[in-house]
Amino acid sequence: MKYNITGDNLQIVTCELDPNERMYAEAGAMVYMSGNMTFEARAKGGVMKGLKRKLTGESFFLTEFTPAQSAGYVGFGGNAPGTIKCIDLVPGKEFMVQKDAFLCAENSVALDMAWQKKLGASLFGGEGFILQKLSGQGKAFIHATGDFVEMDLAPGQIIKVDTGSVVGWDASVTFDIQRSGGLKSMMFAGEGVFLTTLTGPGKILLQSMNLPELAITLSRYMPQQSSGSSSLFK
Repeated sequence: MKYNITGDNLQIVTCELDPNERMYAEAGAMVYMSGNMTFEARAKGGVMKGLKRKLTGESFFLTEFTPAQSAGYVGFGGNAPGTIKCIDLVPGKEFMVQKDAFLCAENSVALDMAWQKKLGASLFGGEGFILQKLSGQGKAFIHATGDFVEMDLAPGQIIKVDTGSVVGWDASVTFDIQRSGGLKSMMFAGEGVFLTTLTGPGKILLQSMNLPELAITLSRYMPQQSSGSSSLFK
């Protein structure tokens, strides 16, 4: 499979498939496709996998794309302004992503549900109890609000991140939370009460803006509906 990611912060990934290649995507992610591309809703992995996907925020059915007779192409985009990243998976490697990050993947890539291992990280780490796990062999594409920041952490190396800004990480990375500082810092520094701590080894992906913060910022400029009725005439 060949692919090309176009755009700046409203990106689309276009995937070129040979007749023997297939890929799947979250429902509604397709933007355009060639005339010979066929698609079908499938409960990939069976009923239990479908129910697990529902818990992660995905649809029960995933959409599978296959070109007929000759090579074809299909383009996918996210549901909010942001960027797209390709994750190259190899056997034995697992990559964890926040529960709404998955966009599409080759058919050889498995999408499954995973749980936060630590209660504190689940409650206060900004990612919740439920995560998505990517494994297998092939390419998967994830989407995040804003731009991606990619880092490779050495064994024992720690980075502290604003909660909600972590998009994905190798399964070898330890994910936890800690207080952001003293009482005064937590109350008035504007950085929140908790920070996410990531400990290497492994790759991590951060996002420059998360969707809840974007929604809060935009809501300040949205017209407010009055609770009472008004009239031009008395």
